[in-house]
Amino acid sequence: MTQADRERWNARYAERGAATWEPDPFLTEIASQLPRAGRVLDLAGGTGRHALWFARRGLAVTLCDVSETALSIAAERFETEGLTVDTVPVDLEAAPPPTGPWDVVLGVHYLQRDLFPLFPSLLVSGGVLVFVQPTRRNLERHAHPSERFLLEDGELPRLIEGLEVLRIDEGWTSSGRHEARVLARKR
Repeated sequence: MTQADRERWNARYAERGAATWEPDPFLTEIASQLPRAGRVLDLAGGTGRHALWFARRGLAVTLCDVSETALSIAAERFETEGLTVDTVPVDLEAAPPPTGPWDVVLGVHYLQRDLFPLFPSLLVSGGVLVFVQPTRRNLERHAHPSERFLLEDGELPRLIEGLEVLRIDEGWTSSGRHEARVLARKR
């Protein structure tokens, strides 16, 4: 990611703040299959809405993002709620994700295909990957995200190698996006 991209994300978060503190509906749908203790890595998690959801459930959370502004907003919200979060400013295109092992690795609306081969090594045995990303079909109704940031229809199953798929689906969601979503476990 270029410095200009980082500055753009910082400006966006400085202007808009957190869009919502509610987690993606997929997390609440699979909540019974997610751990209630352990360590979570939220990749490119922005202002931390998903990290906050996990922290409220009692997990130790590490939130990484390229935007220092987003991480600052997250840290303030966590402090307000009396919760803790480790924030890691990182450009995942230039540096590896924080090392684990993690009980949960979370990626919501952030696509970087070269991270997928790393996921099994980041997870503890029995740890889970939760991943949600719009697909190309999403462009039928929405101009964003652009094609560059969309999965091909049916692509996600091919990316999840070395993990046991517990749930995978692709289709139009209640939020009106066409998304691929997976919950997968390291054996």
